[in-house]
Amino acid sequence: MNLLLWITLVLIVAGLFVLMSKKKSMEERVAFAIENKDSKEEKQTSTKPVVWWIVGATVWGLVSMLLIVWIFSVYV
Repeated sequence: MNLLLWITLVLIVAGLFVLMSKKKSMEERVAFAIENKDSKEEKQTSTKPVVWWIVGATVWGLVSMLLIVWIFSVYV
């Protein structure tokens, strides 16, 4: 198998594993932030990790799609 194919498969599988393992904690953070949006304890309800998780998932998805398109262009 080609190295490009292996890199694509590892990236997709690792990304899916990370997304599934972090999904529950991100849902809990969002629920906690929504419940305490009026509180003055802004440090506890920081949404930065949630935003970075969304950005990371988006970048992972775009890179995965580009690699899949690249594989099809190489093998076809």
